[in-house]
Amino acid sequence: MTSARTVDAVPIGPRSAVALTLATVAGLLAFGWPLVLRPGSRLEHSADAPLVLAVVLVAVVVVVLVALSDGGLDVKAVAVLGLLSAVGAVLRPLGAGTAGVELVFVVIVLGGRVFGPGFGFALGSTTILASAVLTGGMGPWMPFQMLAASWVGLGAGLLPRRVRGRAELVLVVLYGAAAAFAFGLAMNLSFWPFTVGTGTGLSFVPGDPVGTNLRRFLLFSGVTSLGWDVGRALTTGVALAVAGRSALVALRRTAARAAFGPAPDRREAVGDAVPRAPRADAVDAPVTMRRG
Repeated sequence: MTSARTVDAVPIGPRSAVALTLATVAGLLAFGWPLVLRPGSRLEHSADAPLVLAVVLVAVVVVVLVALSDGGLDVKAVAVLGLLSAVGAVLRPLGAGTAGVELVFVVIVLGGRVFGPGFGFALGSTTILASAVLTGGMGPWMPFQMLAASWVGLGAGLLPRRVRGRAELVLVVLYGAAAAFAFGLAMNLSFWPFTVGTGTGLSFVPGDPVGTNLRRFLLFSGVTSLGWDVGRALTTGVALAVAGRSALVALRRTAARAAFGPAPDRREAVGDAVPRAPRADAVDAPVTMRRG
C-alpha cells in the first residue's frame, strides 16, 4: 500500500531556509514597491524600473535554486522536477488567452503538496521558465511570474500535512483557487504604475498614503483583469476537484518508489553480507572428543 505521507524531495536546510526567506523579502519589495515609493526617488515614473527589478529577481531565483540543490536535490528529484515542469509548460499555452483559463497551477499545487515546499518553489520557477522557452514568451514580466509561481508551489508544500481524505482535497482546491487569484493580483501590481499613466482615478501616485494607492490598485485590477483572475481561480479549483484525488495518489506512489534522499553508504549496506574471518582462538582451540 502506498504511503500517504508528504515527501520532501528537496529538503530545506538552514542555508536553503535563509535563501528562501531572502527571496521572499526581495520579492515582496519588488512587487510592492509602488505602495511605499517616496517622491523624488529615481524609480519614480522610470521606464527602466521593471527591467532593473526583473534582473534582480532573476539573480535571487538562481541563488535560491542553487541553495536548494545544495540541500539535497538528487537525480531522482531532478527527473521528477523536469517531468512535472514539462507537463506544466505544455498545459500552460493550451488555456492561456481564453477567458483566464489556466491549468499550469494544477501541476504546481499538486507537486508542492506531495513533494514538499522546496520542490514546490523550484517547480514554480522551472515550469514558468520552460513555458516561456516553449512559447517564446520571454520579457521583463517573466521573472515576476517565476517568483509568483514559486510562491504558489511553496505555499502548497506548507499546507498542513496531517489533513487527508476529502478534507485534503477540499483544502487543496481552496488553496489552488486562492493562489491562482492572488497570482493575478501580484502580476497586476508589478506593472500597474507604468500602465495607466498619470492623472486618472486608477493611477499610481508616488507619495500618497499606502491605503490610497492600494484602493486605486484594487480599482485598476477590478476594471482590467477581474474576469481573468476569477476565471483562472475557477479553472484551477475545478481541475483540482476533478483530478486532484487521483493525481495525489499517483504522485505519492511515484514518491514512494523513488525514495528520495541521499543513497546509503555502500559499506554499511553490504556490511552484514561480508563474511567475517574466524577468530584465532577459535581456529587454534583444540578439539575435545567425548569419550564413550
